[in-house]
Amino acid sequence: MSSSSKASERINALLDDNSFVEVGALVTARSTNFNVKPEQTPSDGVITGYGTIDGSLVFVYSQDSTVLGGSIGEMHAKKITGLYDLALKTGAPIIGLLDSAGLRLQEGTDALNAFASIYAKEAEASGVIPQIAAVFGNCGGGLAVAAGMADFAFMADDAKLFVNSPNALAGNSEDKKDTAAAGFKAEAGAVDAHGTEEEVLAKIRALVSILPSNNEDEAAEECEDDLNRASANVAAGIADPAVAAADLSDGNLFVETRAEYAKEMATGFIKLNGETVGLIANRTASYDEKGETAAEFKPVLTVAGTEKAADFVNFCDAFEIPVVTLTNVSGFCTCECAEKKIAKNAAKLAAAFAGATVPKVNVVVGDAFGSAYTVMNSKALGADITMALPDARIGMMDGNLAAQIIAAEKDSAEVAETASKYNELQNSIDSAAAHGYVDQIVEPADLRKYLIGALEMLYTKREDLPAKKHMTV
Repeated sequence: MSSSSKASERINALLDDNSFVEVGALVTARSTNFNVKPEQTPSDGVITGYGTIDGSLVFVYSQDSTVLGGSIGEMHAKKITGLYDLALKTGAPIIGLLDSAGLRLQEGTDALNAFASIYAKEAEASGVIPQIAAVFGNCGGGLAVAAGMADFAFMADDAKLFVNSPNALAGNSEDKKDTAAAGFKAEAGAVDAHGTEEEVLAKIRALVSILPSNNEDEAAEECEDDLNRASANVAAGIADPAVAAADLSDGNLFVETRAEYAKEMATGFIKLNGETVGLIANRTASYDEKGETAAEFKPVLTVAGTEKAADFVNFCDAFEIPVVTLTNVSGFCTCECAEKKIAKNAAKLAAAFAGATVPKVNVVVGDAFGSAYTVMNSKALGADITMALPDARIGMMDGNLAAQIIAAEKDSAEVAETASKYNELQNSIDSAAAHGYVDQIVEPADLRKYLIGALEMLYTKREDLPAKKHMTV
């Protein structure tokens, strides 16, 4: 390897031992403006090559901040785009380890063109091979856009990610609010997770191990878990889908994405009979290490939650990953700020589910009320199989609310009776099943084996939608 810098150390820590093969080690900067000499720019500030993670081929580039601050110029970008070409030809994920001062000022418009050439390759690769970015050190200005185009992004706790630095924001300074900090970006949904460098690299390895290599590959392996084992913790984990997801998954594996963003909507990957499955679930509580409630959430769809779920559905559909939803939602968020975008974002979620041709299974685990339920992978949007737990409810609204409308001028006894009848006739699972909206009523402990059975049946699913370039929602 051409450098003993942190850039090379990160590659070695990420990949299987002795698996890295460097490509383009002899490349240097072409520009000699402002005394930037070739001998001063080994590898032009970025190490590129390929190796393996758990035996699977990946391509990786790692920026070297000891060379011109890891700044991006013509040849630096050419190495990255060339690596993208190899990754696309071979159908393997590409991982960028970012640590850069950004645009190389000494190269002016050549550097600007270099930025854009990276964007173009990321766009070409989108939906074809998984793209992962991890920020170590600085990732500012236009390079932040490149990180944003990745499918998944991570940050080291001491890294900085920004388009405009905190001090450049009107009325702000870094000591007031560090908008470039890892925690801020994770809560904003800009990165999936953060931690120490070692933790970030471990998270990337775990993610790569559960993802398909490309949009034509199958993310499947031999299952060593009991296909028929009881899911003993599903009932207790309805409030916190992380608990239920781990209980359902082979080996209790759950790789959550964007965990600190829109916590009321959980997204991530599980394994069922060795197959990678995307899971989306409404969250009403999160539990700490002791199993105690750490936070509570309303069972409603939010602007951020619908955006998070729609992005995840689109990723799964692009890479032929089946989708399972655990639905527990009573309506939309009712606040002024939500009204600005909730209709549009809910529309995008509905479009994502309707347009996804992968196997789709919906499990109603709690309440499923109103139009919020309909955009959560309902049968009308194309769910192939709909299951429900015995105490789940599907309907327009809770019976108590309906009774206040239907029996508005009646006494309290009649209102209560109306509510009871409404819940029985309109909200019961039996009623929904009788009308064909629920295919199976499943006990929580049996949910794992029923999901496996449904996905096995749907393995050969083929669905053709009207020919078009793409949706406009």
